[in-house]
Amino acid sequence: MEEYARLDAAFYDYYSLGVEGDVQFYVEEAQKAGSPVLEIGCGTGRILLPVAESGVSIVGLDRAPAMLALLRQKLAKYHPDTQSRVELSEGDMRHFSLGRRFKLITIPYRAFLHLLTPKDQRQALTCIREHLTEDGHLIFNIFDPSLEIIAAHLGPLGPALKKDCEFIHPDTGHRVIVWDTRQYDPERQLLEQYFIFEELNDEGRVVTKTYSPLTLRYVYRYEMRYLLELCGYKVAALYGGFRRGPFRYGYEQVWVARRD
Repeated sequence: MEEYARLDAAFYDYYSLGVEGDVQFYVEEAQKAGSPVLEIGCGTGRILLPVAESGVSIVGLDRAPAMLALLRQKLAKYHPDTQSRVELSEGDMRHFSLGRRFKLITIPYRAFLHLLTPKDQRQALTCIREHLTEDGHLIFNIFDPSLEIIAAHLGPLGPALKKDCEFIHPDTGHRVIVWDTRQYDPERQLLEQYFIFEELNDEGRVVTKTYSPLTLRYVYRYEMRYLLELCGYKVAALYGGFRRGPFRYGYEQVWVARRD
């Protein structure tokens, strides 16, 4: 779980753009729940800042100091009223203690998948439950594993390198091409992913190359339901996306759970 703990966190906002509709969804859920909200895995604030702007007080928890530093830089540019609604804390979702409870705790953008073992998952869900009010809800999203996609990556092509996106380097103004390679481990349910950032000068030559590893443990639908129940939750809803439609295989699992 060392992702985003390095300087390459500075590139995060340029290639990690979330899932369509997720910001509006989490803002709406925060407004329904009311202040304060706890967001786990807040990163650089892609969702946290719009929640705070909407008038809801929010606590952001993240284990990566580099990500929180970028968030603080962003926050400093916001209106003082928005700044006053934000509290940031460095911590691990498996074992943190904030000394209070929340009506809503969120884990947006698949951050739950950074937990790489069932033990880690249980520890996190148990710790989170202790921070929920009696009528509080946990809302989070993870991708739904597609067996077809996994099988394709296990085929003869293996972990092929593919272009993901490109952006302009925030400091040098150079073009940066992002390459992505993925490898699945079905036995351990792990997705091992590498992002490669190539910075090109005006002549098109690579002047710097940065490697950023990412490992996630994907979770199947019924496994996730049983895990929630095991850790003292009752599932209130499972959506197939951020429009709150029914679950669909291979898309997104958007879970709403409450203390049982």
